[in-house]
Parts: sequence; structure tokens; C-alpha cells
Amino acid sequence: MASYNRVVLVGNLTRDPELRYIPSGTAVTDIGLAMNEKYKNGKGEWVEEVTFVDVTMWGRTAEVACEYLSKGSSALIEGRLKLDQWEKDGKKNSRLRVVCDRMQMLGSKGDGSGKRGGGRGGESGGGPPAYDESEASFGGGPSGPSYDDSGSGAPNRQSVGHGAPTPGDDIPF
Repeated sequence: MASYNRVVLVGNLTRDPELRYIPSGTAVTDIGLAMNEKYKNGKGEWVEEVTFVDVTMWGRTAEVACEYLSKGSSALIEGRLKLDQWEKDGKKNSRLRVVCDRMQMLGSKGDGSGKRGGGRGGESGGGPPAYDESEASFGGGPSGPSYDDSGSGAPNRQSVGHGAPTPGDDIPF
């Protein structure tokens, strides 16, 4: 039977990311992401519902997140679901989290997100450079930088080159 494990989330960080390194020297950070949904209930009243998700970032993606993102920053996260299970005091616990493969910083330079004036490079060329470990080069399109730690070896379409997004990109924003 086939399976597919992919998650795409857009939300705001609930806390500042904190960078740490595992014994092998690989960078890792855990962030909280909050997504808001507003809808009308059966009585016609507006209800706002917030969903909180834990996200783990590795490698260069973790380093970039810690350098440029802060509490309240907006980000698009692509990744996969992972179930953590452990036992504490005889009680079995589990938690579902997202392991980030790709992160896109959202927002504008003046919106206060990010530690260095925002996480998005606009026409002025501001923001951090795009970094794709598989290419080991810098670039960036008009949609801002993206960071890909998937290890697939394939170029990240949105971070390589200087033109418009590649045809076939179905992201509506």
C-alpha cells in the first residue's frame, strides 16, 4: 500500500528559536508554530481557533531560523509528520510533530518579524541570502529566500536563479 507524508504549514512562531548542536556537530532547533483559523459557527458568530504545532529544524535551516526569525515571525514550513513515543513514570506518552525539510520566511522588512529587520528580501535586495546546501551557492528570487535541507541533491526551485518562480509552482501567494 502506498503512503505519502507531506505537510505544508503557514503560521507565526510562538517563541524565539534556540540553536543547539548534537554531539556530531549538527545544528538543531525546535520551534512552535501557531496557525489561526476564523469561521462562523452555527449561531452566525465569528470564532477564532488556534492550532499549535511543534516543528524541528536541522542543519543550515536551523541556523538560518535562529539567525533571522523570532517570536511572531511568519514562516512557511514544508516537512513530514513524525510520531515521538516515550514512557515516563510508567505512563506511555506520544506527540506528533513536524520535521522541517524546507522553510520560507514570510513578511516584509518593516513588519517587525525577524531579528534583522524581517525575513524577506524584497526588491531592495534586503534580508538574508538564499542558501541551498545541495548547490552551495547563493541566489534568491523575488519571493524571498528559502532554505532546503532535504538532502535530495536537487536544486530548490525557489532559491536558485534570479527570475520568476518556475512554472508548475502551485503556491497561490
